Amino acid sequence: MRKGFITNRLRSSRKPSEIIVESKMETIQGKEFVWIDLQNPDREEVEKLAEKYNFNSLNIEDCMTKFELPKLDRYDNHFFVILHFPPLSGKVGESKNSQLSLFVGKGFLVTVHQGDLKPLVDLVNVCKSDSDQQRKEKLLEKSSGLLLHEIIDVLVDDLLHTSRKIIANLDELEDRVFDETKPVARSIALQRREINRLRRIANPLKKFVLEIAKNIKGFSDTEDDELTLFYDDVIDHIDKVIETLEESRETMEIYKDTDFVLSTEKTNKVLAVLTIIFTLAIPSTVIGTFYGMNIHLPGGITSESPVFLGPYTTLIIIILASAIPAILMFAYFKKLGWINN
Repeated sequence: MRKGFITNRLRSSRKPSEIIVESKMETIQGKEFVWIDLQNPDREEVEKLAEKYNFNSLNIEDCMTKFELPKLDRYDNHFFVILHFPPLSGKVGESKNSQLSLFVGKGFLVTVHQGDLKPLVDLVNVCKSDSDQQRKEKLLEKSSGLLLHEIIDVLVDDLLHTSRKIIANLDELEDRVFDETKPVARSIALQRREINRLRRIANPLKKFVLEIAKNIKGFSDTEDDELTLFYDDVIDHIDKVIETLEESRETMEIYKDTDFVLSTEKTNKVLAVLTIIFTLAIPSTVIGTFYGMNIHLPGGITSESPVFLGPYTTLIIIILASAIPAILMFAYFKKLGWINN
C-alpha cells in the first residue's frame, strides 16, 4: 500500500477544482422491481416520483437538502432512509460527507445522491451495461431488499478500506513523530480530523442498518433468514470499521501526547543551553559594565596601570576575573547534574 495516502489526500498546496456532477436519472428494470437512481437531481424529477409512488413531501425536502441528519421513516407501502458515506471525489483537505437518500418499497428502489459515491455509481453502470452480465443478473434477479443490501455492502466495504488505509498510514506518521527534524503537529491534526469524520459516519450507520434490516422484510419476497444473514454480514463490517477507527483514534492520541512531550523536551533543552550561556556570561558582563563607566577604576586609562604581566596586564586580569567565576559556575552546574554530556 502506498505510504502517505491519507496524508497526501488531506494536504495539498494547490486549490483543487470542484467536480460538478451533471443531473442524471437512470431507470433500471429488474426481474420483479424497478431501480430508479437520481444523481444530483432537479426538484421536478423528485416531485414526479413522489406523485407516482406517494412519497411524503417532507422526505422530498430531505432529499433536496445537501446535508440532513441520518433518519428512517416507515410508511405503509415503503420506508425512507438517509445514510452518510465519505465521498472519494471530495475536495482535498476538506472534511465532507455525502448523503444517500433511499425510498424502498415492494416493487421499487429509489436512490438519490450527488453522484460522488463511486461504488454506487459503478453499480449503476454495471446494471445499465453488459460489461459484467453475471453480476448484473445477480443484482436484478431477486428483490429490492437484496439490491439495497448490495448497495450498502459496497459502500460499507469502501468505508472499511478507507479505515484500513488510515491504519497503514499511521506507520509513516509514527516515524515522523520520533524524527525531531520533521514537523508533525499539522499531520496529526489532519489525521485526527479524518478519523473523527469517519467515526461520525460509522457510529450512526450501524444503528440505521439494523433498522433497515428490520423494515426490509416487509417489502421483500426473499426469505427472512437469507435477508438477516446478508444484513448481519454488513453489520459485522461496520463493527470492524468502528473498531479500526477507535484503535486509530487511540493511537493518534498517543502520537499527539508523544509529539507534545518531545517538543516540550526539545524546547526545554534549548532554553537550558541558552540559560547556561547567559549565566556564564554574567561575570564578564558585570566587569565590562563597570569598566565602561566614566569613573576612576584600578587599571583604567586614567590611573597607573599595572605592568607586572607585560603591557596587557590589565586585559589579562579582566579576562581572568571574567573566566574564573564562569568556570567555577560551570563546574558547580556539572556537579549538580544540570549539564549532561
